[in-house]
Amino acid sequence: MSAVTMVKVGPHDGGVRLDRWFKKNYPAFSYIQVEKMLRKGQIRIDGKRAKASTRLEPGQEIRVPPAPEKSNVDRPRKSASEVVLSREEMQAVRDMVIYKDDWVLAINKPAGLAVQGGTGQSKHLDGMLDALRYDKQEKPKLVHRLDKDTSGVLLLARNDAAARVMTKAFKGKTTKKIYWALVAAVPPQKKGWIYLPLEKQAGAQGEKMVVDYDRGKESLTLYNRVDKVGRKVAWVALMPLTGRTHQLRAHCGALEAPILGDGKYGGKNAYPLGDKLSKDMMLHAREIAIPHPDDGTTLRIRADLSPHMVNAWETLGFNPNHGESSVELLEGYAGDLAHCPPQEIRNFFNDKEDKDHD
Repeated sequence: MSAVTMVKVGPHDGGVRLDRWFKKNYPAFSYIQVEKMLRKGQIRIDGKRAKASTRLEPGQEIRVPPAPEKSNVDRPRKSASEVVLSREEMQAVRDMVIYKDDWVLAINKPAGLAVQGGTGQSKHLDGMLDALRYDKQEKPKLVHRLDKDTSGVLLLARNDAAARVMTKAFKGKTTKKIYWALVAAVPPQKKGWIYLPLEKQAGAQGEKMVVDYDRGKESLTLYNRVDKVGRKVAWVALMPLTGRTHQLRAHCGALEAPILGDGKYGGKNAYPLGDKLSKDMMLHAREIAIPHPDDGTTLRIRADLSPHMVNAWETLGFNPNHGESSVELLEGYAGDLAHCPPQEIRNFFNDKEDKDHD
């Protein structure tokens, strides 16, 4: 930039702090430089001096001075969480995208890809988001998570306003999620609910969610049995009405019907067919319905089964089309329970917000 420019605040930046606006739109300016220019009055809003904490309003005009020369101190460093991707790897990340508009981006996350980094985790989606900027100056933002070994729909916000709205939707009860899973037992009822309080505890396999009636947080999952093979394996559609960490895995494990491939919650029981199926976990985020952050209309995104689950369905003779009615069935079932809940879960439907989502 070689001259002063006047930039109008867009509708998506309403409520954003001035310093964060610069970080998003003018990353060449360091935080120290922005503070210095504000003190000198070189950065102004509608001709008036401003502070870094000033909240912007759509239509305001920001005076943006020329970018100063960078010193070694000011030169930005690549975040330790970012992953350096080759051109082929960047394309592979973009190939995961199944939906995109100006507010929301959705991917079909493959099993085995962690969403965020951790100890010994060098490859993760959070470090790859730079590949999903497209026409935006900022990277998309994570608004919820999936386990590393769970595949399926993962939503990203493409601006700050969308991130705020979507995060609130996931914490509340306006987002509906449907998962498909293979479990190592056959539920006797066609549909039902699992209401078990969950608490995180340390164990031999690391932290794990366990049923704890004294300290656990209430957790409610609805299920529909879609198909079965004898008495060993069933295909179930699951709708979590709370979002506890590992909720579906812990609930199925506690009922001695662990998700296939989930050794952490099922041990040896998670592999009832031996080598006939992949050892990977058979849990897939099939569909998400969420109010669109722009106009509030329902945005419904569906993700195809991952390859290892496609092979399992073919091996077991399951027809994926038979599971499509589960969405309508479980949404209707959730509505019925909300209007006339069983005594055990009556208090759940009086809560306003789910404080722990995954």
